[in-house]
Amino acid sequence: MGYCVCPFFRSTGGLQPVLMYGCEAWTISKQTQNKLEAPEMWFLRRMLRIPWTAKKTNERVLNEANKRRSLVRTIRKCQATFLGHVMRRGKLEHLVTTGKFEGKRSRGRQREKIMDGLATWLGPGKMSDILAAIKDRDMIANAYKQGT
Repeated sequence: MGYCVCPFFRSTGGLQPVLMYGCEAWTISKQTQNKLEAPEMWFLRRMLRIPWTAKKTNERVLNEANKRRSLVRTIRKCQATFLGHVMRRGKLEHLVTTGKFEGKRSRGRQREKIMDGLATWLGPGKMSDILAAIKDRDMIANAYKQGT
């Protein structure tokens, strides 16, 4: 059934920009990631003509199609590229994204930041190392190719 994979990516070519609109500013939690992966799997199941009554796992469907989930990885790459652009400019956006501006924090549980999501995607390390890595365009391209 590998013949259906090419039309799948052609057909989602019009839908992927709609799903990813404004993704540079999103904070992706585990719940959001699941909601983003659901339509991708739904499209793939429709293209492979697998009914929901077949009770096949998502991993099995991906193996049949010889594909990996790519939407969240593409979003992470867009975020890292945009954040690298902001960090290289070094203006007000740089201060806001790194959290180095004066004032008091809000009460209650702190919101998840884009930097937190990219830190988990790029791997463990100090924030200064992560900021230096984000500024490096080649490192972002390699991280995307590895699929981490």
